[in-house]
Amino acid sequence: MKYNKKVILTDADGVLLNWEYAFCCWMEQHGHTQQKSANQLYDISKRFGITKETGNYLVKQFNESAAIGFLPALRDSMYYVKRLHEEHGYVFRCITSLSLDSNAYKLRKMNLEKLFGATAFEQLVCLDTGADKDEALEPYKDSGLYWIEDKLSNAVCGQNLGLKPILIEHGFNMHEPIPEGMTKVVNWKELYNHIIGEK
Repeated sequence: MKYNKKVILTDADGVLLNWEYAFCCWMEQHGHTQQKSANQLYDISKRFGITKETGNYLVKQFNESAAIGFLPALRDSMYYVKRLHEEHGYVFRCITSLSLDSNAYKLRKMNLEKLFGATAFEQLVCLDTGADKDEALEPYKDSGLYWIEDKLSNAVCGQNLGLKPILIEHGFNMHEPIPEGMTKVVNWKELYNHIIGEK
C-alpha cells in the first residue's frame, strides 16, 4: 500500500512527550526514590529498585491516571512538530504503547491536541502498556515513511519493515550502537533539519 510521504509515524512517550519526567515526579509523590544514574536505565524496576512486577504495575497505574493527560512536551518537540505540520504540510500518526483503557486514550488525545494543535495528528493508536509495535507498524511495510522512536528495539522493528527510523537520544540509549542506515538525533531541531534536508 502506498502512503503519502508527508505522513510521519511517531511514538509519543520519550519522543513527543516527557513521560520520564512526569512519571518520576509521580513516583516520588508516592514514596519511591530513584537509584543513582537512573536516567541511564530504561527499566523502571532498576531505576527505582523495585521488582519487575511492581514496576509494570506502577507504569500501568500511572498511564491510566489523570496525570497522563498533562504531560509536558519533550524538549523542542512542540515548536518543530508545528513547523513540520503548518509550514511543510506533514501530518503525524502516533503509535503509542500506553494502555487499552478508553479514558487513557482520550487523555492522550487531549494532551497531544493541547500541545501540538488539533490538526497535526490525524491518527492515534494506543496499544497495551509496554506492548511491541510490530503489528501496528505492519500496515506501513515498505512505505519508506519516517518512524520516530526512543526505544531502539522498536526503531529496529520499523527499519526491518522498510521504514526510515529516527531514534531520539536519551541517557538510556545514548551508548547503544545503532544499526547502519538509522539516524539518531538529540532534539527535534536536528530531526526537522534531517527531514527538510531530505526533501
